[in-house]
Amino acid sequence: MTAIGAKTHYKRVLVKLSGEALMGDDAFGINPGVLDYLRIEINALVAEKVETALVIGAGNIFRGVAGAASGMDRPLADNMGMLATTINCLALTDCLNQAGIRTVVMSAIPMTTVCESFNRDAAVNHLRHGRVVIFAGGTGNPFFTTDTAAVLRGLEIDADIICKATRVDGVYDRDPLKEEGAIKYDTLTFAEILRRNLKVMDAAAISLAMDNKKPLLVFNMNRKGNILAAVQGKNVGTIVNGG
Repeated sequence: MTAIGAKTHYKRVLVKLSGEALMGDDAFGINPGVLDYLRIEINALVAEKVETALVIGAGNIFRGVAGAASGMDRPLADNMGMLATTINCLALTDCLNQAGIRTVVMSAIPMTTVCESFNRDAAVNHLRHGRVVIFAGGTGNPFFTTDTAAVLRGLEIDADIICKATRVDGVYDRDPLKEEGAIKYDTLTFAEILRRNLKVMDAAAISLAMDNKKPLLVFNMNRKGNILAAVQGKNVGTIVNGG
């Protein structure tokens, strides 16, 4: 982690947002109110000169695993899901750019008429110049989730921490939205997550973060100011690090 003064604890962060988060109270698609909320939250990071990158899922449009479960070819279904992430990324980019927040979309799947292709050096350069970078297209390969894409991109840009924004305020021993008495963890090791099969990220993402000693923070994105509080090192969720 990189201290850059009294206010901000981390200099460069990657935030993973779920596609479902973009739905808000809608049953499908992208809720404009959620985009406005994210604009305010992300602008708070930019104002503090935090170099900010994001990865967004596509569960509000199409999820490859669900398509495969219904009989679709898995690589084809995953390709559809990766393309769907681009729709979400472009929607958020438009919202941010219209508010004067310089934002770039970089896709793992080349589509140069729509956005930039992912290039590590170019991404780091964008971040150093104060642009928000949104990574689309997952890893560019089937059989990997956007959780794994978030860890991969976080490692490639050397983010100080990878933040997973969820609907709950951390990691619990069971789903707190479904079961009463669920116990929240303030800290966990990667090994504990794998051993207890806690549903934080998929095993590939956790293993990748563990192998590269990259800390994760899981927190509730629906509480105003939480994203900034997270990168300021405040206790707003569950920190995951160590073996």
